[in-house]
Amino acid sequence: MPALSPTMTAGNVGTWQKKPGDAIAPGDVLVEIETDKAQMDFEFQEDGVLAKILKQSGEKDVAVGNPIAIVIEEGGDIAAFADFTLADAGGESKPAPKEEKSDEKSEEKAAPAPVAETAEQPKEFEGKLQTVLELDGGRIRASPLAKALALEKGIPLKSVKGTGEGGRITEADVKNYKPSGASSAGAAAAAPTSTDIPLTAMRKVISQRLTESKNTNPHYYVQSSLSVSKLLKLRQALNASANGEYKLSVNDFIIKAVAAALLKVPQVNSSYRESEGIIKQFSTADISVAVATPVGLMTPIVTNAQAKGLVAISKDVKSLAALARDGKLKPEQYQGGTFTISNMGMNPAVERFTAIINPPQAGILAVGAVKKVAVEGKDGGIEWDSQIVFSGSFDHRAVDGAVGAEFMGALKKIVENPLELLL
Repeated sequence: MPALSPTMTAGNVGTWQKKPGDAIAPGDVLVEIETDKAQMDFEFQEDGVLAKILKQSGEKDVAVGNPIAIVIEEGGDIAAFADFTLADAGGESKPAPKEEKSDEKSEEKAAPAPVAETAEQPKEFEGKLQTVLELDGGRIRASPLAKALALEKGIPLKSVKGTGEGGRITEADVKNYKPSGASSAGAAAAAPTSTDIPLTAMRKVISQRLTESKNTNPHYYVQSSLSVSKLLKLRQALNASANGEYKLSVNDFIIKAVAAALLKVPQVNSSYRESEGIIKQFSTADISVAVATPVGLMTPIVTNAQAKGLVAISKDVKSLAALARDGKLKPEQYQGGTFTISNMGMNPAVERFTAIINPPQAGILAVGAVKKVAVEGKDGGIEWDSQIVFSGSFDHRAVDGAVGAEFMGALKKIVENPLELLL
């Protein structure tokens, strides 16, 4: 269960948008999650296949961090999870009777791949997942009670010596387990530890550029809540008619909308060049898209976004993101953009945030997650509207406050009337 807000502790499972066996691509809605405040779509952000639904539609008060589904890599053995239950992973099911006898074959089933999870899940849950993974392929023989207890306590079973028949790990073995170096009377609380991670060249460049930007560019911020209900319906309709030829993401629409807004308010599509005594204003919208990679944040560029269709933009983003994660971007693919988009909407807990301008550009747009918001309907009643908070950061040396507001207004009009993007 993902945490969809900082205060969320449990949620209700709504309608599943995927069924076991369905492929999942980044940005696909996996399931609707209902909290005490709103009902939201949970968009999965990795490629994979839904192997098993653990919490069915209608399940109430599922604690944050508890498994709700199993997602495996494409080509994995879906049938292996047909009979899998939360009890196999030490989940919420009631503990079995304290009897060590059980079917040896069922005990040595391969453990599940990681469940669908988000960055908001607690660290102890990650530890439990790791313990499950260590059971993969039946390498460790342990009773069901031993497995459940190890999951609960975060104890790696590979470190526990089994005293049962044939070296099988029992519940008592897990209870009596002491970490290496612990005394017989019980180990003292471990002292805090740390790891020194050497700065990479990229991390140094990121630090230098962002520090320079924050210290040099007089940032100001403009925020606006935009309705994306029409955009989401248009996206769904286009994807449904594609016959698998393409799959547009919300971010693809945002890139196209930003490019159109930059043409309407070209002062934002600029760069302050004090050394040259000019403000360079660009005629093309070359959109830098923030992508998280193992070595740091990269900003590959969708060039001439104003002249490209949604499908072309989608293909560019997927190709550039893959190159960025593999460290294969060429300099011209990430240097020279005119405006940046930083989209954290894939993280449901991020309602809004502000971003640091990517120099020498004059603006950056921060995009939060889709939220269901109660609004007044045409008949005076209450309706649910899907909204995203857009936060623009602008360099006041090149973009006056009124111009920043004009840009956000133009963007709002385009996003809320997405059919204009098809013209």
